[in-house]
Amino acid sequence: MKKIEKKDIWLFLAQAAVWLIILLSLPLATFLSTQDLHATKTSFFVVWGILQAPLVIYFVNFYILGPFLFFRQKYLFFALCNLLLILALNYPFLYVWLKRDSLPEMPNMTPNMWIGFFSGFFMFLLLNCVVAAIAIAILHFIRTRKIKEQLKDEKAKNTEAELAWLKNQINPHFLFNTLNNISSLTQIDPDAAQDAIAQLSDLLRYAMYETNKNTVPIEGEVEFMRNYISLMKLRCNEKTEVVTTFDIKKNIDIAPLLFISLVENAFKHGVSSSRPSKIDIRLLQNDDELIFNCDNTNYPKDDADRSGSGIGLENTRRRLDLMYRDRFKWEQELKGDIYHVRITLSIEH
Repeated sequence: MKKIEKKDIWLFLAQAAVWLIILLSLPLATFLSTQDLHATKTSFFVVWGILQAPLVIYFVNFYILGPFLFFRQKYLFFALCNLLLILALNYPFLYVWLKRDSLPEMPNMTPNMWIGFFSGFFMFLLLNCVVAAIAIAILHFIRTRKIKEQLKDEKAKNTEAELAWLKNQINPHFLFNTLNNISSLTQIDPDAAQDAIAQLSDLLRYAMYETNKNTVPIEGEVEFMRNYISLMKLRCNEKTEVVTTFDIKKNIDIAPLLFISLVENAFKHGVSSSRPSKIDIRLLQNDDELIFNCDNTNYPKDDADRSGSGIGLENTRRRLDLMYRDRFKWEQELKGDIYHVRITLSIEH
């Protein structure tokens, strides 16, 4: 059974207030115009006699027949219940019709009087049906809005979870290979190995403790990318040229680890152990734009090679769409043997 919440109580009170206003409008107008309490009382009972059936039909449809029959697609049973309810609430008309031969005043009714009688009866039936339709329409509107709000909340939760997953991805193959490279480096150049360990420590510390926010200072992102690129270069031979340019004029906040999968992708697909390779990574800041540009030679890996990005270009674009909708421009193309990707972000001041 659904738990009654405060908003449900307020909804009921609001509907009751509307019906009370409708019931009291004519009696109040009568009192203000005549100052006659008897006429006001008579007016109220006339209005009550007309609206008591629609009032009951409205609330029965809104709280019982609508939720338990109509919105469970039991339309035939819903229509039958409404028909029986309407006929039961309009029993005076049925009583007059069924007892027309035994009531003393009935034989004196003229055809025009019977026409008026049946016209009134059908008008009441129509009014009741309209009120039932209004109740279902209002309930449908409320349910639709509630479903949209729930979907919006679920989407927000999924977005937060997706962003948390995306921004906290550090490829385990990268860690494994980096540790192997550092291990080998300790035998060749212990000082360089010590520097690499410090860079890896800074990288992991940043990824674990500094990226738990929606945005981070770009200076931290630049330092993270410098460390990451420096560690990735340990895997490259003398045939690989890596060029980086970071031109940040002032500190701004951006989404954490936003460009790292593109850097991973460049090292995965841009480096060959036997052929000349080049990677050119640039991050430039203009007055109102932040531009990330990456060019690399193109040596596609097969599906068995898991050494590169665990996120990939598709998820990077997804994250940009989540965080910078309508505020980013994505360009990518393959020119000869050079793969090019460029992201332009609009900077908010």
